[in-house]
Formats: sequence, C-alpha cells, structure tokens
Amino acid sequence: MTPTTALEAVALDNLRGTFAGELVTSADASYDEARRIFNGMIDKRPALIARCTSTADVQAVLAFAREHELEVAIRCGGHSTPGYSSCDEGLVIDVGPMKSIEIDPEARVATIGAGLTWGEFDAACQEHGLAVTGGRVSDTGVTGLTIGSGSGWLERMYGISCESLIGAEVVTAAGDVVRAGEDGDPELLWGLRGGGGNFGVVTELTFKLHPVGPIVFAGMLGWPRSEGVRIMRAYREIMESAPDEVAGGLAIIHGPPAPFVPEELQLQPIVGIIFMYVGPVEEGERAVQVLRDLEPAFEALQPMPYTAVQQLLDEGSPKGIHEYFRIDWLKELSDDAIDVILDQAAQVVSPMTQVVLEPLGGAMDRMDRSSMALEMPDTRWAYHCLGLWPDAMPDEPNVAWVRGFMEALKPYEVGKAYPNFIASDESTERLVASYGPEKYARLVALKDRYDPGNVFALNANIPPSTGG
Repeated sequence: MTPTTALEAVALDNLRGTFAGELVTSADASYDEARRIFNGMIDKRPALIARCTSTADVQAVLAFAREHELEVAIRCGGHSTPGYSSCDEGLVIDVGPMKSIEIDPEARVATIGAGLTWGEFDAACQEHGLAVTGGRVSDTGVTGLTIGSGSGWLERMYGISCESLIGAEVVTAAGDVVRAGEDGDPELLWGLRGGGGNFGVVTELTFKLHPVGPIVFAGMLGWPRSEGVRIMRAYREIMESAPDEVAGGLAIIHGPPAPFVPEELQLQPIVGIIFMYVGPVEEGERAVQVLRDLEPAFEALQPMPYTAVQQLLDEGSPKGIHEYFRIDWLKELSDDAIDVILDQAAQVVSPMTQVVLEPLGGAMDRMDRSSMALEMPDTRWAYHCLGLWPDAMPDEPNVAWVRGFMEALKPYEVGKAYPNFIASDESTERLVASYGPEKYARLVALKDRYDPGNVFALNANIPPSTGG
C-alpha cells in the first residue's frame, strides 16, 4: 500500500481513535512549521507527523506505520544535522511533547520524558544545583544527543552524557514496551549508551545527576587570528595539566558583533576560548588567571548561572541555519596539526562556520569503556568542524570546504567519530571503525533481537545480520 493510500481519511480517522496527540499532514496549516528541523539544508515532506504525548501514542503510530508500510523517522529536538529526524512520504514520530520530569535531589536521579530539550532539563535540574553533561546548544533534544554519545562542557568533570544514563523505556519495532537497565534488559542499556536510535523509540530516560552550580565562573576570552599559533600551543599545554573542574574549548571563529568584542575584531577572524570552572566561583577566578596571562584582546568572564553557559552558543546556531559537519579525535594536538587547522580555517567560506577544539582528559580518561557501546579512543583532543551558513549562501562551496578540512586533517586524526556526528554521506566502514569490531558485533546482535526488519534505519544505522 502506498503512503498516499495509507493517509486516506478513513485510515487517519481510525488512527485518531487511538491517538491522543496531534496528527499533522500536508493539508494542515501547521504542516510547514511542523516539518521544519534545525538544519535548513534538509527540506523533507513527510506524509504524516505524529506529535506523541505518551508511550501509547508511540505504540499506536508504530502500528499504523507497520500496517501501511511507511518509512519511520524519530524526532525529539530535530537537531539531527544529517536530517535523520525527518523523511519524505513517511511517518515522523515526534516525541517532543513528552516533557515530563521527576527529580529526586537526595538520590541525584532524574526520570524524564523523551521530549525534553537540554535547556528545559538544565533549568529543572539547576533548581537543585544538579546537572548532566549536556548539549552545547540548549534547544537540542536530550534523547537523541544522549543515546548517540553526548558531548558537552561538563565532560572533563563528569564524562560523556550516555555514561550518566542508568535506565530507559523503549518501544520496539513490534510495539512492545521494554525497560533498559538493571530493572529490565542491561544489554539494551549498554546499547543505548552510544548505539543511537537503532533499537526502538525511547520514550523515557533515567539519569544519574551531578552537583553543578547553580552559579559558575565562566565566559569567553579572545585574540585576533594572527595570535592563533601562540594561543593554541599555550592552551594545549595549559589543558595538559588542568584540573578536571576546568571545562571549555578553543574556537576558531569570527568575532561576534557583541558589545564586549572590540569593534575592530567584530566579524573578523579570531581565536576564542570558552572557559567554565565546575566548582566554587572563587576557585574559578584563580584558575582562569593562566589564560588571562596570555593577554587576550577581550574577555567576558564573570559568575553566571550554569544555564547561561549552556546558552552561549545558541545565537550562533539558530534554527534554519544550513549545517554540514565533520568530527574526529586527534592523535595529538601537534604543532603541525595546529598549523594545518589554522591554514584551513583561513580559507573558510562562511563567517558563521566554527572549528572547535575539545580538550578531553579528566573523567574522560577514567570512563568505564566496557559499560557502553560508545568507543572512546585514548586521546586528549577532538575537533568539531561545523560548517554553518545562512540560506542566502550556496551549499556547495561550504560543503566542499568542510570536506577539504577533514581531508587535510587525516594524517593527524584517529579516524573515528561520535555516532551522533557521523554524516549521512560517510562510509559504513567509518561507523564500524568508530565502535570497533567487538562492540559492533554486540550491537548487531541487539538489532537482531529488537529490530530485525530495520524499521529504525534513519540514524547512524546498524543493520541487522539479515540485512533488514
């Protein structure tokens, strides 16, 4: 049966009888807004968008998809840069309305609905001075980021997001509701810690929380790009011995048109350092002095809410921006690698594009790699090459620049990536390499158990052994 036939009035009326949320089709005035996702490069037209309010809603629309042979995409925050959270002529299961949250501050545990964004989750947790390593853009969905890895400012102190995931509720391709964790299937929890959306629709997550804030010492320092080599080498040395509490990263960007940036550096190439201290404010003020000694051209540092730190990059990543990315770990941040990075950044097409160097170490060195599907190499640096440009600019030269950046960095990179950051046009071999053969085999076994037909194929896909 074709998608068009599946969406005849009678079929939709039958679905509405078992569905409490909102069903959106191309006939509805809200359709164009409902189908929009973060990445403006992606312009897909699903046959049906099901905005679910409960686990029962998810079961109902999955049954509808099975009956009418519809391709299925899962959406939470819609930040899947490759566009996995939408599809053409298929069904989008949008769990965004599922925003419940329960926090036990004494046990430091939170159980949340799958639709929360990091901004919403952070705000609730910060009422108790607690947090989980979360996304660097606040309207990113908690679920998608967590199950696909979960990089964030807190990772040197508390590890990757999925490491704090201790339980989940999942609706399988067959429509069954299963628990992942000690109170259910521990192997499924292992798989959700980095295996992405390959095993079902996650409808609820349980996290171990950690003490953070609510006020931290944080902000940004900046130098003209001509100072790039000096600052990058110095930052490398500083972070080699920095305490776990020192969070942040180095950004090769154009100066924001903000009052704290000197006029001569606004919209000009700069090197910036994001700084946050996960501890007492007065200790943060002492810890940042080593960066101030590098004589920045400007700084904007002060005690601020942790929630404000989580929103620092929001303005530079608005919904609808075009984005194309490449991510990898570096074997080391060598002098040669620094030179190549700066040379490539000097050729950037869009002034909105960002290259972020992510210092690891701390808790990232101590993580129990056997407890999660995510495979982390033993290294201290990662890079995020985020091509960003407005709708008025052409896609092709910006995409070509990002690909050229990665090609130039190949001699220095590990050759793996967080599953969330494996682009749709990258090879299957890169995905397999990112997990390693043993973990990948375990993930295939999980896929065989929970999704042998590969219903959940729109992701960094792990096909079942039958091919799906």
